[in-house]
Amino acid sequence: MNPMKALRAYQKVNSHAQISEASPHRLIQMLFEGGLDRLAQAKGAMERGDIAQKCVLITKSIGIITGLRQGLNEEKAPDPAAIQQLDSLYEYMNSQLLKANLSNDPQIIDEVARLLTTVKSGWDAIAAQETAL
Repeated sequence: MNPMKALRAYQKVNSHAQISEASPHRLIQMLFEGGLDRLAQAKGAMERGDIAQKCVLITKSIGIITGLRQGLNEEKAPDPAAIQQLDSLYEYMNSQLLKANLSNDPQIIDEVARLLTTVKSGWDAIAAQETAL
């Protein structure tokens, strides 16, 4: 077996194991991590001129952000206005990624990665607070 195929197979099994054991909070963290990974990979593909791979990775990033957006729940939120703002931010990120894909602009990918990192850091802080309690 090709070593890269073996590594991918291991990573896939490892990911499935992590998902099956993860709390809902950890699943969201994993989405953030996956989104950031795909953005970094898309930027690399863009810089290498690998247009097909760039398109695949940006599409995956958009799918992850869409998943985060669909997981928002105003009814359970202490501040529904904050949920609406987060929804708008996710919508903005996706539109920026479409723009980055069309214009081959790595700076737009960097902007989305910074925004996603900021939201992720807030989510990570929630986990730290829960652990401290």
